[in-house]
Amino acid sequence: MVLRYVDDNGHVIERFVGIQHVTDTTSSSLKDAIDTLFSRNGLSISKLRGQGYDGASNMRGELNGLKTKILREQPCAYYVHCFAHQLQLALVAVAKNNIDIASFFATANSVVNHVGASCKRRDSLRGQLQEELVIAFENDCLITGRGLNQETSLKRAGDTRWNSHYGTLISIISMFSSVVHVLQMVMDDNPNDSAAEANKLMRVILTFEFVFHLFLMKVILGLTNDLSQALQRKDQEIVNAMALVKSCKEKLYWMRNNGFDVLVDEVSSFCEKHHIEVPNMEEAFILPGRSRRYAPIKTNRHHYRVELFIYVIDEQITELEDRFNEVNTELLICMACLSPKDSFVAFDKSKLLRLAQFYPQDFSDEDRLALEDQLEIYIHYVCYSSDFSQLEWIGDLAKKMVETRMHQVFNYVYYIVFSFTSCNCFSGESIFCHEYC
Repeated sequence: MVLRYVDDNGHVIERFVGIQHVTDTTSSSLKDAIDTLFSRNGLSISKLRGQGYDGASNMRGELNGLKTKILREQPCAYYVHCFAHQLQLALVAVAKNNIDIASFFATANSVVNHVGASCKRRDSLRGQLQEELVIAFENDCLITGRGLNQETSLKRAGDTRWNSHYGTLISIISMFSSVVHVLQMVMDDNPNDSAAEANKLMRVILTFEFVFHLFLMKVILGLTNDLSQALQRKDQEIVNAMALVKSCKEKLYWMRNNGFDVLVDEVSSFCEKHHIEVPNMEEAFILPGRSRRYAPIKTNRHHYRVELFIYVIDEQITELEDRFNEVNTELLICMACLSPKDSFVAFDKSKLLRLAQFYPQDFSDEDRLALEDQLEIYIHYVCYSSDFSQLEWIGDLAKKMVETRMHQVFNYVYYIVFSFTSCNCFSGESIFCHEYC
């Protein structure tokens, strides 16, 4: 567990508190572990003002339960998505709740690893790509532009790199013919374990199902790729980030309702180009290895649209809704008004008063009335004070207010500042506390 808080000098502190062993990962056990660590360090849940987790896919339900338990005990401990964590990894993880998608990513990783396993195979991949570029150029089919036709190796999906999964899918699509060529070369070299693995991979990737998964996840991760990268930039404005979240949700909803036939057409065109059989969507879907006699009656369209397309998109939407719900989105937008950047251009008195309403335990009705008057004097002072003219981050504002002793003059404003700074979304996974907890 990591605690994030603001000390007496206005400095933002992140402190590793400890690791607590749990016998299982149920929400009750996790809550007990947090209570134990709090008690051991003389801390109180009543001072908690935020919570965030790394969002491990296999613990999504348990973490949601934990968030609820903490909020039930301390309603002001709002969950805030940690922008430092790779959103795309979380979206890929929830997609893998579908066993077909999980198998697809396993195959995609195996293809990348197998094709890039030796210098000979990588050289063969580059050679085949160059040959295809020459043919495309001669047939006047080559699309040129900055950055195009320069990728000569398959990208591996890393656990920490931005847009790594998206990049992997893009490279497999763009180099598909060359990948098939290299796998065929491995099969033809000599009958060994590598050839057997190449044969197995060829049987999988040269199917409509694999290509459907490939394009489905490419489109979904393409929709969320800009958001995933934007959230990881420390200079990203919160208001812009929340607008991207809203746009991303809307695009996913639109795709869910209107995008299936477009996707099938794109997949079918790709399959025809690479001589892959395209099934009739109205015929019965038969799971490979299953007898038609005992297979449940459903069409290919039902399988690909309902069991894959809609299911995976719904999982993405649910994940985004969990991380950026209506409450914490409004909370973040209001908090952004504290930013001192560009001479406090983001300042909005009404939103800061709304922010105080999120913390009824900290601001009584009388306090909010006093805050309303104090904000008028505060914004006039900081805009014309040279001490506050070059500040960039809210953490800088907290330090400067303490240095100039303005935290004593604008005490209500400072209370909001250090409350937000404690639960800054650009931090790592943390439990966020007041300094006097």
